[in-house]
Amino acid sequence: MTDATVRDRIHQEVTGTDVVLFMKGTPVFPMCGFSAAVVQVLNHLNVPFKGINVLDDPGIRQGIKDYTNWPTIPQLYVKGEFIGGCDIIREMFESGELLEMFNTKGINVQAA
Repeated sequence: MTDATVRDRIHQEVTGTDVVLFMKGTPVFPMCGFSAAVVQVLNHLNVPFKGINVLDDPGIRQGIKDYTNWPTIPQLYVKGEFIGGCDIIREMFESGELLEMFNTKGINVQAA
């Protein structure tokens, strides 16, 4: 179970930035294929986002899983709402639903 400090920090991150990706590694140097795939989608859409490297903090790594009751990383949040992990993001991107969701939420998207 995650302590209140970690939970509060996660809550501040997901509500303080429009698009947040909890990932393994960084946006410049992803450390797993799933994180790299989500970064690639976001970069393709030119979506500004904050990457949070869960490998830097074991509390955050477990805490983000507890926060959403979602067992895997990466996890994408838009305007405080959990959107999903790699497979969901890829499916949404391929169907056009991700672009539509960003537009609906007022996120500036300039697909390449």
